[in-house]
Amino acid sequence: MRTIFAALALMTLVTPAMAACPDAETIDTFLAARAAAEPTPPPVAAGGALEDGLCAGRMVAEKLSADLGPVVGWKAGLTSTKAQEAFGVTEPVIGTLLRDMMLEDGAVVRSAEAVRPLFEADLVVEIADEGVMDAGTPEEALAHIRGVRPFLELPALVVDADSKLDGAAITSINVGAWKGVLGPLIKIPEGEGGVAMLADMKARLTEAGGETLSEAPGEAVLGNPLNAVIWVADVLRRQGLKLEAGSLVSVGSIGPLHPMKPGMKVTLTYEGLPGTPSISASFE
Repeated sequence: MRTIFAALALMTLVTPAMAACPDAETIDTFLAARAAAEPTPPPVAAGGALEDGLCAGRMVAEKLSADLGPVVGWKAGLTSTKAQEAFGVTEPVIGTLLRDMMLEDGAVVRSAEAVRPLFEADLVVEIADEGVMDAGTPEEALAHIRGVRPFLELPALVVDADSKLDGAAITSINVGAWKGVLGPLIKIPEGEGGVAMLADMKARLTEAGGETLSEAPGEAVLGNPLNAVIWVADVLRRQGLKLEAGSLVSVGSIGPLHPMKPGMKVTLTYEGLPGTPSISASFE
């Protein structure tokens, strides 16, 4: 963890003309409100520079790591065309995942612990080796992953409903990373068959009783979830970082975001992946 945050800090120091980092007081005020589940403005307001948002997001993740443990991976956000249009961006945004954000299957989550908590179908790719940093196609990336893990992401927007969020602002809140239910590793076939499987599989969210809340194919994420891994690798490379064995990459929304409501129990099923895996969570 120290190595990762040291590299991030160095990146901030060597590019002062590019990034106007918020001061420590701004970050502390934001995190205090986040911890108290009170609405608060993002550290970088909408309309700010993306570099400023990246710097703020790094500062937020570093502060959170004191309580939530080391970095375990990275989160790609706004990976669908609709999400990018909604937030006025032309490419995804990146956030940091910390160890204790990860919950086990069947987790019970209190929605009152966050401002504007949400849930969405997602997928985590687990990296096998740093050769993925040189991948330029999904098939090349597939050769450097251990497999995928079911991931029911539980982001929180933190800001009130009247606060505008664009690429810089959402990056400054660490892309809303809050919690997520992480399932076991699933091996994916090699070559074109595995690439097609990830694009064609469907992530279905259902509520207790079987009602379908949403359903979308893997190709909703940049044409293939592995393209999100390639994008994250490129962003990290430019920051002097890399994906290593065991790193996790959350590929982003496979379908729409849903508001978390007390009393809900939701299940995420992956139709088309080996064993038709599923994970669930309850909200109170």
